[in-house]
This record gives sequence, structure tokens and C-alpha cells, in this order.
Amino acid sequence: MLTISELSAAYGPVRALDRVSFTAERGRVTAVLGANGAGKTTLLRTVSGLHRADGGTVELDGHRLDQVPADRMPGLGLAHVPEGRGVITELTVEENLRLGGLGRGRRVDGADLERVYELFPVLADRRAATAHVLSGGERQMLVIGRALMARPTMLLLDEPSLGLAPRIVGQIFELLRGLVESESLSVLLVEQNARSALSIAHRGVVLNLGRVVADDDAATLAADDQLRHAYLGF
Repeated sequence: MLTISELSAAYGPVRALDRVSFTAERGRVTAVLGANGAGKTTLLRTVSGLHRADGGTVELDGHRLDQVPADRMPGLGLAHVPEGRGVITELTVEENLRLGGLGRGRRVDGADLERVYELFPVLADRRAATAHVLSGGERQMLVIGRALMARPTMLLLDEPSLGLAPRIVGQIFELLRGLVESESLSVLLVEQNARSALSIAHRGVVLNLGRVVADDDAATLAADDQLRHAYLGF
């Protein structure tokens, strides 16, 4: 379980997170929602050690993360897929995947690769191709697969649907829900498309100007007309 308590972060004089507190339970999808500038990406960057917190704590399964360098996070079970589908285009699909396994500090074996290829058959078909030939959807699958190579217990995903066709978004979201149900993986999902995110999430947290304004099960948030119109845009 990921426990975030009174977490605050700033960029110079601008406070991006203001005493944010919530939990993301094991084996569930927790969606973090809100308008642009609400603090969603900063939240993930602070949890994963890419941005230093000004106060508060982050714990994963009882281990404090808020003072841990970003490069040690995979060894503690946390993987972060930032916005932007950052693959190394000069490397092959398989080489990109193998890099993900190195983050856990152990040798990558064939079972790790086959597990990802079973989840993403299109990557298996393109394993020897360089990543620059992949479509946007295939690159998103590759960065998720690369994160899964470290066998995390908590996966942070930032805007995985951005710029993708609805059909591809649906495939990726269904895969995430399946991973959570079959492997007890926890997912903290930042997503601008609130309707799609709530359709697969178990719980939702709504941010506004760096503060939590709602924290409830996904179905309750989706049914709250006032909340949806004020903060979620649907």
C-alpha cells in the first residue's frame, strides 16, 4: 500500500502540492484527477523522487520513500512511467525492455521478457525492430512493459492516453485493470480523461490547486454531477 501523508512540494514560490494525503491500496487502481495545473504530475514526480518534497511523508508497504533517490525506487518496488512515452529510439524493443529489468538490480531472464510479450503481443512481433518505427500506441505499450520488467508492486502512470486513439486507450486501460486483478499490482494513474480513468479505477482522488478536494470510490465520484462539472470536465 502507498501512503501519502501531508505531502507538500513547490517550484520556487509556487506551491504545487499543499499537504496532500491519501492511500493507494494494494491490488487496486487509484486515479488522480483534476484540471491542468492541479498538481497531478508533480505528485507522481515527488512520490518517485524526481522532485524533492518540502514536507510530509511517502511510504510504500511500510518503507519510507520521501528521502530515497529516484534511482533506488525500482529496488523498493516502485516504477514510474512519466508522460511522453520516452523510449530509446536507437535501441530495439527487446533492448528497451531489458533496460527496465536492470533497475531492480538483478539479471533479466527470458521469463521476464516472455511475460511482457504475452501482455503485449505486438511487442513480441517487433522485438528486433528499433523503437523509432513504433506507433504512439506501441511506444506506450513499450514504456509500460519496460516498467513491468522490474516487477514493481506499485506502478505510477502519467497520462498514458495522451495523443492516442480511443481504441488503443481502451486496450491499455483494460490491460492495466487485468494486471491489477491477476498480479496484485497497484496502479496510481494520473489521467486528464477523467471519464475513462474512473471507468477502470477502484478509487479516485481529485486535486485542485495542489489540494485534495475529493477522495472516494470511483463510482461515487463519477455519479457526483457537481464534482464532475466543477473539476473533471464531463
